[in-house]
Amino acid sequence: MAERGRKAHTARPRRPHNRAFPSSRTRLPRPSPWPDKIIALLRAGNPAAAIAQVKVAPSVRDLRALQKALAAAQLAGRWKDVDIAIEESIRLLSGSRLHRSP
Repeated sequence: MAERGRKAHTARPRRPHNRAFPSSRTRLPRPSPWPDKIIALLRAGNPAAAIAQVKVAPSVRDLRALQKALAAAQLAGRWKDVDIAIEESIRLLSGSRLHRSP
């Protein structure tokens, strides 16, 4: 019997897990919009701006995604200086760090 002013605890029925929609713990990372922006710069005829963006690339993963996107769009090799900048940035970001910021 419940005390005065309190309701008796009733367990809520558990909802069955819907396998069609994975839980938030199994979410895949979204693809970055960054490679698409760089390709847009190149298509607009601004390889200097694309190179500047490549030099401040967020991660190696984004640079590799840019390489794949360029290959998929059949633009790889069209701008040699861009390809060189991508390779250099991958090499620099992949290398071990001599020191880390605090």
